[in-house]
Amino acid sequence: MTAQTIALSRFGLGARYRQRAPDDPRRWLLDQFDRYDPSPGGIAGARTAKGTVAAFMEHRAIRREMRQQRNMAANSGQEQRRPPEARQYNRSARRKYMADATTRGLVAIRSEAPFVERMVHFWSNHFAVSVAKRQVTPFAGPYEFGAIRPHVLGNFGTMLRAAVLDPAMLLYLDQIRSIGPNSPAAVRAARRGRREPGLNENLAREILELHTLGVDGGYSQADVTEFARALTGFTFAGLRRARNSTELGNGAAFAAMIHEPGTRTILGKNYRQSGGQQALAILEDIATHPATARHVATKLARHFSADEPPTSLVQRLERAFLRSSGDLPTVYRSLIEAPEPWRDAHTKFRTPWDWSIAALRATGTEEMPPRRFARLQNELGQQVWAPKSPAGYADTAAGWAGPDALIRRIETAERIGNTALDRDSRTLARTLFPDTLNDSTATAVARAESPAQGLALLLASPEMMRR
Repeated sequence: MTAQTIALSRFGLGARYRQRAPDDPRRWLLDQFDRYDPSPGGIAGARTAKGTVAAFMEHRAIRREMRQQRNMAANSGQEQRRPPEARQYNRSARRKYMADATTRGLVAIRSEAPFVERMVHFWSNHFAVSVAKRQVTPFAGPYEFGAIRPHVLGNFGTMLRAAVLDPAMLLYLDQIRSIGPNSPAAVRAARRGRREPGLNENLAREILELHTLGVDGGYSQADVTEFARALTGFTFAGLRRARNSTELGNGAAFAAMIHEPGTRTILGKNYRQSGGQQALAILEDIATHPATARHVATKLARHFSADEPPTSLVQRLERAFLRSSGDLPTVYRSLIEAPEPWRDAHTKFRTPWDWSIAALRATGTEEMPPRRFARLQNELGQQVWAPKSPAGYADTAAGWAGPDALIRRIETAERIGNTALDRDSRTLARTLFPDTLNDSTATAVARAESPAQGLALLLASPEMMRR
């Protein structure tokens, strides 16, 4: 690969239709910091997390009323029908999800700052939530748009706080059910002979294991439990157990009534802060912990260099992270300046999302109906915001290079080839792979029976499968 191709494909999202290769690839990447728009069209007017929480709470109230009416009807022998409002919420949530996912795709396809857009996708997967949990469906878009995009050129600690205290994350990892065993609400319930749900450690564990320190980051189970106690109180505004809570401005809130009181000890440090400030202090410390720097540096090096990232690159990024206290543009500059991502030997297999966005950018796609875009991603095997676990989607070839997955890409390439307005595959090949097109690919494209077949062969070529 040439430096231009690496800048366009490995750092960026693939060359746009008829895009001229950058004369100075590194400068082209750095200049994107000024061109990036955190709230482009479609995202600027999208529903916020706060509005999504309000709709969710209204839906909960309807369901609670349904249960009460169902019980009354059962006692009286009457039939109880499901009100249309409940069905409308689920349909609306699905439509909103598909619209948000399509907006994400179109922003990436049209972007003039594809390196920064790639970082949005990287961090959204690092702090993953999943619509595989149906309740999260309407929250996923507002989460990326509100908790990730505004902070992608900021500080890691600020993004960490925004992500883990976003309503989508609180819902996905069951934090809204976590109640301190000795909190005022639990004590009051015990006096009345009732039991509250108790402590939930999901959020605390994933913050330590996936978002910050990493699985080998030196924390213990006791640290997880202590952190879970500190996080109690962060919940949704409007929940009955969150009365007299302090709203955070994003639809979430802190409710002192369900917070576990007392000093917490995590990684050998005591935290005596009261209320929500206790968890915030812990988040601030682990955001700049050396283990966090190493974990984040390793994931970035893997994403931009190789499935087995070079130690030299990991160490370079780790030093930049620690030196700047997690300033992300500083880390990105160190990444761009490093020699390892620019070496042709280190090629990354494109995920289905990467490949589809690169193919649509290459063929000049500007619009796509939400249902069609959602179907495209589902058929390729990487539904938007739907990883199977909080670890997010795999970032190695082993997760995506199976025979069935490749067949799906070839079939999709044929459909794109048949619908593209301009099917001049030879010209497009020079745009996508200046001076780096394999002879066998060039020959196959040249001998294609039709322009559409030539374009399909190019999109399904080994060069397009890797970045």
